[in-house]
Amino acid sequence: MEANAQDRAESVVGQWEQDLPGAVLLDGFHALKHALRFGARVHLAVTSDKAAALALAAELADDLTGVLDGLLVEVPAQTLRELVPRVHATGVAALAARPERRANLDTLSRAPRKSPVVVLDNPRNLGNVGAVVRLAAGFGVTGVVTTGDLDPWHPNAVRSGAGLHYATAVERLPLEELPPGPLYVLDPEGDDIRSVSVPDDALIAFGSERHGISPELRSRATRLVALPMRPQVSSYNLATSVAMALFHWAGEAPGR
Repeated sequence: MEANAQDRAESVVGQWEQDLPGAVLLDGFHALKHALRFGARVHLAVTSDKAAALALAAELADDLTGVLDGLLVEVPAQTLRELVPRVHATGVAALAARPERRANLDTLSRAPRKSPVVVLDNPRNLGNVGAVVRLAAGFGVTGVVTTGDLDPWHPNAVRSGAGLHYATAVERLPLEELPPGPLYVLDPEGDDIRSVSVPDDALIAFGSERHGISPELRSRATRLVALPMRPQVSSYNLATSVAMALFHWAGEAPGR
C-alpha cells in the first residue's frame, strides 16, 4: 500500500473507532448496496480489496459503482478483521446513521396506510428479525415493529436483513404504543387466512419463535387468523409465516 493510501487507511480507522458508538454496522457488500439505494447516510466504508468490491458493484449494482468508488477506502485485511466482529465474505463493511426514530414513527402512524405493518411480538432470534425485515422490504410494507427487549437494529439483524432496514420503517415499541389500525393476529385457533381479507392498514402480528403470541397482544386482536398447516406439524419458522401472510395480502389485489 502506498504511503498516501496508508495514511488514509490509518485516518479511517481512527474515525471508525470514533463513529462506531451509535452507528449502524453494514456488514458486507450487499448490506452497503441496499442501504445506499434506500437513502442511508453512510459515514465510512472500508474494504480489504477495493478492486474486487468495485468489480462486484459493476456486476450486481452498476447504479452504485461511481458512488462506491468514491466512498470505499482500502485497508489491510488484518485491519478490517480488527474493525468488525466477523469479516463478511465480500470484504466490505461500513458505518451509517440510523434513521431518525421520529420519522419512522410518523411513517408507521400515518393514515391512511397503503400497506400493512408487521408486528413481531417479543422475537428471540435476531437472524429471524433481519429475515422478516428483508421480506417486508421486498413486499413494500410500511414497516416492522418489534416488542420486547431485542433491538431490531442490532448488527446481527441488520446483517441478516442485508441492509434493507433502510427500505422500511423498523422500530421497537411497547404494546401500548403500536401504530393505529386493525390488528390481525396469527394464532392456530384463528380463521383460515385464505378466507380472510387483510386490509392495507392492518397490523399483522406474529408471536415469538418459542412462546407464540402473548396473552396481552392476543386480547387486543381485531381478528385471529391461522396459516394452513398439516396436522401434527408444530409450527412454521417465523420468517416463513410472515412470508405466507404477506403473500396472501399481496395476492388479494392486482398490482401489489
